[in-house]
Amino acid sequence: MDDRSIIELYFSRSETAISETDKKYGKYCRTIANNILHSDFDTEECVDDAYMNVWNSIPPHRPERFSAYLGRLTRNAAINRYLHNHREKRNPHLEIVLDELCDVTSGSTDDAMPTDEIVLKDAINNFLATLDTDIRVIFVRRYWYLDSVKKIARDCRYTESNVKVILYRTRIKFKSYLEKEGINL
Repeated sequence: MDDRSIIELYFSRSETAISETDKKYGKYCRTIANNILHSDFDTEECVDDAYMNVWNSIPPHRPERFSAYLGRLTRNAAINRYLHNHREKRNPHLEIVLDELCDVTSGSTDDAMPTDEIVLKDAINNFLATLDTDIRVIFVRRYWYLDSVKKIARDCRYTESNVKVILYRTRIKFKSYLEKEGINL
């Protein structure tokens, strides 16, 4: 079933919308959630939460790219569950990924107004469009899907050292790009 048909099922409030969503995107959602949570139970709960969020948000929303919309809802649900589960503990994998991006996001210390979300989204998309496909895939897999360096290296047929160097250089380019665009995080 195509995305447009699935969205129409949500608009008609048909319960088959969720089962069709799970058939088409269940593995995708579970991968996103499991990369953050590393727990089958929490992953299933998170995916269920994401499906409930889709059910509650369509209608009125009609996403242009259903997979991206669903991925974002799943990722947000997984991060929220992670924060809830680990208030006092630390997840070394998530901490490492966040530390890698710290240099990019620690911009100026002035009290400038926060960057508008749409401007930031456009800047990120424009930056990603400047990258070679392989580099873009590595960057997105690391910082959106939170894949490990080892998994990225294996799947993309690079050494772990190469992936680390690519990520480092791309973070530097990303920081430079954001500064050139006047965006301070």
